[in-house]
Amino acid sequence: MSDAGETTSDATSTEATGTPVSEPELAAFNELLTTHIPAAGRMGVRAVELRRGYARTELPLEGNGNHIGMLYAGCLFTAAEVLGGALHFSSFDLASCYPVVKDLAIRFLRPARTAVTASVSLPEERITELQAICDAEGKAEFTLETDILDADGTVVAATTGTYQIRQHGR
Repeated sequence: MSDAGETTSDATSTEATGTPVSEPELAAFNELLTTHIPAAGRMGVRAVELRRGYARTELPLEGNGNHIGMLYAGCLFTAAEVLGGALHFSSFDLASCYPVVKDLAIRFLRPARTAVTASVSLPEERITELQAICDAEGKAEFTLETDILDADGTVVAATTGTYQIRQHGR
């Protein structure tokens, strides 16, 4: 947050701009998500769109409800948190670096009683800059903000996360 209380972010809009990854690449990411984060797989969190500079995830209501009939808070958190890895998959050099979340804050705004989606984007110039910093210094840090939307497009939660890309072996 700035001194004026405004949130700053590396993300711009959540509009998809790059070329989408292929269907096999999308399936490969979702398989990696299920394999490396089994809890996310059990929740049914999946990427539904990946482009260079853009990622969108979806979380079903079924199996993720709580005791009062809405989506469980931890599931909403997961749908947003995995966006850092999804964006990494579609935007950064997988052979040279990996993603890490440093922190993620969530604000619950309204009950989520349907499946939800979350998306995030980074401009091309910022991706290039972050990759160059990571290559030179071993890691690069950035902020992602997202709104989690229900099926009607209502914002049910909002997140701000600090992520890093880190070089393998450093």
